[in-house]
Amino acid sequence: MTERYSESDVITMVTRLTRRELVRYVEVEFVRPQPAEEGYVFSAVDIARLELLCDLSQDLELDENALQVVIPLLDQLHTVRQDLARMARALDKLPAELRSRIGEEMKNG
Repeated sequence: MTERYSESDVITMVTRLTRRELVRYVEVEFVRPQPAEEGYVFSAVDIARLELLCDLSQDLELDENALQVVIPLLDQLHTVRQDLARMARALDKLPAELRSRIGEEMKNG
């Protein structure tokens, strides 16, 4: 079962996050929690993303405008990594000779 967290849980877990920041990150859709009767319900992925947002905004001092650029780029990078992992799994299922030929083609560019 996937764990779910309330807004209060999130504020407790992500110690550098204020309630104001949490509300703003939801408003601008940096995180997309599930709506619930009393606020929102957050997932473990949301928690990790909020930790990253704190790192970027506080440690690297990126403002919201910069985050509007960086977050979609990170999302794209994550998607590409997932696609590459799927491709690698598919290639692993091919016969060794074919994998070797593909590897050679990749080296030769």
